[in-house]
Amino acid sequence: MEKSDIINYAKNIIKTEIEALSPLIESIDDNFCNILETILNCKGKIILTGIGKSGLVCQKISATLSSTGTPSFFLHPAEAIHGDIGAVDKKDIVIAVSSSGETEELLIIIPILKILSDKVIAITSKSDSRLAKTADYLFVIPASKEACHLNLAPSSSSTATLVFGDTLALSLSWLKGFSYEDFALRHTGGLIGKKLILKIEDIMHSGSDIPKVKEATLIKDVIIEMSSKRLGCVGVFDDQGSFKGIITDGDLRRAMEKHKNIIELKAADIMTINPKTIFEDERALNGLILMEKYSITTLFVKNKDGAINGVVHLHDLLKSGLKL
Repeated sequence: MEKSDIINYAKNIIKTEIEALSPLIESIDDNFCNILETILNCKGKIILTGIGKSGLVCQKISATLSSTGTPSFFLHPAEAIHGDIGAVDKKDIVIAVSSSGETEELLIIIPILKILSDKVIAITSKSDSRLAKTADYLFVIPASKEACHLNLAPSSSSTATLVFGDTLALSLSWLKGFSYEDFALRHTGGLIGKKLILKIEDIMHSGSDIPKVKEATLIKDVIIEMSSKRLGCVGVFDDQGSFKGIITDGDLRRAMEKHKNIIELKAADIMTINPKTIFEDERALNGLILMEKYSITTLFVKNKDGAINGVVHLHDLLKSGLKL
């Protein structure tokens, strides 16, 4: 078989699955809104149940619901009949997924789920199926040709169901006013969580760890302070404690090239005035963006009153796991 044949076949799979989504768009109507409203009013959890490929899709939908503000879990039909169905509460809503609507393992538990839960929502491609007829609410996934060359392996149908699940979960999230902070609280272990929840004050150097000198400090003492704090810079302050500028190791090198006797100079002679700063309650990611934008490695940190109370280095941000 030629490579061109393989490439064309693979592309056709993608095209077939994309085509399966067009009818789904047209299916989003008042019925979808009714299902959405029912779930919004749910006082308990949203329970997804299904078996086989539908079960795997259910697990993904459930995970997306939970991570975007709608508590949910997956109930395996086979485990349900051996005791797990006891996790279902009268306040819960069940979403049962079966493309055919005739999955025996699922149909066995539906009568019990109708007793134990508040409502049962069926997601199926067959409006005349047994599952469709027993549910309180029904959403029909438009039937489509599977991308499989045998038209058997769940592909287009499972993709459409998965997209419907995303549509449901993200619509709920939008209606609930789910925020960046809400998202971060549910994703604290990964890069997304760090980007959204980690703040400058969480990683900055403060107190006696802040490298600082006065405007009149001799350069030899500036070097000593810079070396002892190991941040490659010092902040320069006036006698009243106001922040006036910054001296970096780069400033020292440039001063040595420009002046024959740098030791006679004072901090005010070589400092960079009006350096970039950041507030302590800003996201740490903003600090990384600022450093990238201005090609700098250090930011002095202000509190809400505008006073310097910390300093953060590029290495601190990178060690925390942040990256652009």
